[in-house]
Amino acid sequence: MIFEKIKGLIVEELKIPAEKITPESRISEDLGADSIDAVELIMKVEEEFDIQISDEAAQGIRTVGDLVKVIESLQ
Repeated sequence: MIFEKIKGLIVEELKIPAEKITPESRISEDLGADSIDAVELIMKVEEEFDIQISDEAAQGIRTVGDLVKVIESLQ
């Protein structure tokens, strides 16, 4: 469920086809997000899930799966 929501946000934010997004997808290398894209994606995720992701946690997010784990830990 969380992964599907994140996938939708990535499709919307980065204009990536949904079928290219997996939990193993690396946000910058595989999905082409630069640092601004990554920050905007984190902001959208925070808004969507009504959470606050710390800068330290955000630094550790490399893959879509990492992002799912951070969200799960904050809910």
